[in-house]
Amino acid sequence: MKTIYEMPGHLIRRAHQISTAIFAEECMAFDVTAIQYSALCAIGMHESLDATRLSRLIAFDRATIGGVLERMEAKGWIERVSSPKDRRVKLLRLTPEGENLVERVESAVQRAQKRLLEPLAAEDRKEFLRLLSQLAQVHNDITSAPIQPID
Repeated sequence: MKTIYEMPGHLIRRAHQISTAIFAEECMAFDVTAIQYSALCAIGMHESLDATRLSRLIAFDRATIGGVLERMEAKGWIERVSSPKDRRVKLLRLTPEGENLVERVESAVQRAQKRLLEPLAAEDRKEFLRLLSQLAQVHNDITSAPIQPID
C-alpha cells in the first residue's frame, strides 16, 4: 500500500503549497497574490471581459472571483465599467496603476517560477511542464472551474 507521500494528489497539493509560498515571498513587496496576478494579466490581455468570462479564462470559481475583484478594485488596480451593449454587465479594465503593477511585478513572478523549478534539470523542467499541462487538459472538465478559452 502506498503512503500518502507517494500519492500524486498529495504531491500535487504539496507542490501547490510550495508554489504559493514561493510566489508570496518573491512578490511580497507588491502585495499581490498569484490569483490576483493571473486576473490582472487576463484582464490586460482581453477587452470586454466580465467577471464570469474571467473566471472561466483563469479557471477560478465564479463565487470566489467576486471577492478577488473587490480587493483588486479597492487597491485601485482595476475598474468596472458598464458594457455599452448591456448596461447590466460590468466589464473589467486595468487602471493605470494596475498596468504599472503588472509591469513592476513581472520580474518577481519570473523569479518565483524559476525558483520553483530550479531543483529540476532543464530537460526535466520541460517534461514536468508538459506532463502537468497534459493532466490539466485531460481533467479540465471535471473541475468546479474548468478553463474555457475565449473566442
